[in-house]
Amino acid sequence: MTTTLPPLDLEWGNETIQVSNIARQLSPEPTVEQRGTVIEAASKNEGIRLPKDALAVIAAATTQPNALAVQLQPTEGDPHGVLMVENVEGATLLSVVTRVLMSELFPGIQPRTGMEALEVSDPQVQGITQGGRPSASVEYRYESFDHLSNHVWQTINDTLGKNDYATSIATRSITRNLIVHPVLITFDDGTESFHALVVRDGITRLASAWSVLAGPGADSAAAANLARKSLLGGITSASERGKGPGLAQRLADSRKKWREDLRSEFDQAVRKQVPEPRVAQIFQSYAVPAQITVGIEGHTERLLSAEDLFDDAIRSVLASIHVEFKQWEEAAQNVEVITRALKRVIRSGDPRWSTSQLQDVYGLAVGRIPVADLPQVFGSTGTPPATALWRAVYLISALTKPALLEELKDQAKAIKGGKRMSVKAFSGLLGPVIDLPWRSRKRLVNSQARNAWSNGGVLTSAVTGEWTPVPTDDFTTLVEPAMRGDINARCTLAVAGGVALIADKFITRNVGSSLSRPRDNGGVPFRLDTYKVIEGLSQQDNELGLHLLAMAANTFRSDDLPLNAIAKQSLTGKDPADPAEKPYVYFQVDLTAEDKMARTPDGVPVMLYEWDVVAASDPDRAKRMADLEKSASPSTLTTITLEANGTHAQETGIVPPGTGGTFTSDTGTLITEVPGPRGESLAPLPPSQRAADLRRHLQSHVQAVRDTLNLLTPLESEVSTPSALVPRGTLDELIDLLIGIQTDVDNLRRRIAAQEESEPEEEQV
Repeated sequence: MTTTLPPLDLEWGNETIQVSNIARQLSPEPTVEQRGTVIEAASKNEGIRLPKDALAVIAAATTQPNALAVQLQPTEGDPHGVLMVENVEGATLLSVVTRVLMSELFPGIQPRTGMEALEVSDPQVQGITQGGRPSASVEYRYESFDHLSNHVWQTINDTLGKNDYATSIATRSITRNLIVHPVLITFDDGTESFHALVVRDGITRLASAWSVLAGPGADSAAAANLARKSLLGGITSASERGKGPGLAQRLADSRKKWREDLRSEFDQAVRKQVPEPRVAQIFQSYAVPAQITVGIEGHTERLLSAEDLFDDAIRSVLASIHVEFKQWEEAAQNVEVITRALKRVIRSGDPRWSTSQLQDVYGLAVGRIPVADLPQVFGSTGTPPATALWRAVYLISALTKPALLEELKDQAKAIKGGKRMSVKAFSGLLGPVIDLPWRSRKRLVNSQARNAWSNGGVLTSAVTGEWTPVPTDDFTTLVEPAMRGDINARCTLAVAGGVALIADKFITRNVGSSLSRPRDNGGVPFRLDTYKVIEGLSQQDNELGLHLLAMAANTFRSDDLPLNAIAKQSLTGKDPADPAEKPYVYFQVDLTAEDKMARTPDGVPVMLYEWDVVAASDPDRAKRMADLEKSASPSTLTTITLEANGTHAQETGIVPPGTGGTFTSDTGTLITEVPGPRGESLAPLPPSQRAADLRRHLQSHVQAVRDTLNLLTPLESEVSTPSALVPRGTLDELIDLLIGIQTDVDNLRRRIAAQEESEPEEEQV
């Protein structure tokens, strides 16, 4: 009898796949003696630093115990034996390659999840040491056993919601090694801890294997239910109460019993004259290839603490795969790039910064240090309130110190492989780190907030300079010193208020379409980069902007979205808000009011919109735009005459009155507004006619810019230096303006084209 079955046809979804690698029996489980041989071999290898219980978990999971023991056994010429050696930043990892039982693998956490809004939070991660040296393991600390159970379910379900390789795995099983290492799973509620193996890379493949076992008709939730029940045996926090020690053994026994049932099902199905498709499902998912990390050696120049070294090394391996090669989504890459850049700076041992303080900043950035510990971490310059918003203020202050900022940008640039790293790009890296405490509660606006961070966030020229946060329980107390020129107060308001407004979608990366929207639906009076809005609001002489920032920071809550950020629709006609809870709303500023809050004549506070925030960043420009809008009709003819070096060009067009009488530019451009007939005040024209006037106005002035540039260019040979022709800064501003115009025109063209394409064609008569 052959050892493999003839090819099987397997119906999967809407297609039929052929499976030809099915053996007639499943991989055997290691015996007690074989497990002992594995543990004994590992105990003799000085490169392996793992607790005996962790080694026992590895020994129990392998289906190739004899081959594994050979890899673990030290050789005469090399004390590390034939272990796989992998050098990463700051450390060398030692691993073995074997096949393991899928039901012994828990889905671990990845840096990718560091940017996601999770219903069930990731466990806290803490490094493990042995004799002061790093161990090839970490501690996953869950709140309770239910937390672990729900986290397993969420990871499998959410992973399959993004990618599902079930068809491929059903055809040829998992062919590439999963990256695996031991963990110690502990619980805050006192539930007994236990060791396990977790998958750090290849979670999609692992989840897809569970999907294969669940069957072609199963959805992601069914696969997640199967994985949770198989791994945890139906145990819950409630069922653990009153139980004595032995949780690890009960879990192991439960998984072994589950595999015995699965093996029995396989054996019965394989004996049939025509094997059932279930045979393929079981065989392809029963055992999987894995690279298990069993040892770590820190490099001599490393400055990371022993507790951080192993987790950092594993993250480096994953980042090298998913940032440089098989890329994660942008936010996930940003989290990894900024944290790796900070770790590289820590390793450098630069005497300009305290290594221990940078370690604290890193811990706060990745969530290892909770918000509650903020006063202890940054208590030397006052006692900051232990809130998520103050965490953001102190993190940004620490990470944007001029010298450190440049070093972080250089390291981030090297990691990403680019030629330059602008402040805007660096701001984009910060976004998914800053929103860690509230991203789950504000998930509906996360994408807009991260776009705003990629547009500069709160990193104004002042914020990226030297300043120190000023702790306070009331941000309005910082307005007066900020107006007197206190840079610390100004930057504290800029960062705190700016972070709040970005997180709650009152400052976005406004685009051309925002100009045409209503005020209460994301409209803005003019386009402005995010950091420019913050810069304008935090100017020393902008009392309105400073008060707006202060009131926004005071209003901000990390556990909800404000009513004027996302409209909450009632499905029952009842008010969804708890009457006992204070409403979460941002209000407009009125400098004449005693409490600085704008109110209607009836005394009702006026809700804030993005329009108001952008307008407050540049009140003079907002007033000019309002005047222009009011006077957009009637329109009058304008003759534009360009003169330079005796060359004349003339263009007649339309401009709205009130845009300025006559002016002459440095290049000799003369623009004269011709009054309307007899100077009378005409009634406002209909919108279509006003649009026609403004269209001609737009065309004529864009052409005037082209003509002016044509006249300016020949002068280059006559001026003393190129900078005397047009300063570099002016050219940069012009480029920004032109790019904005091009984007707006292109957006309008696309919208009109889309509308034309959607209109029904006329019937052919």
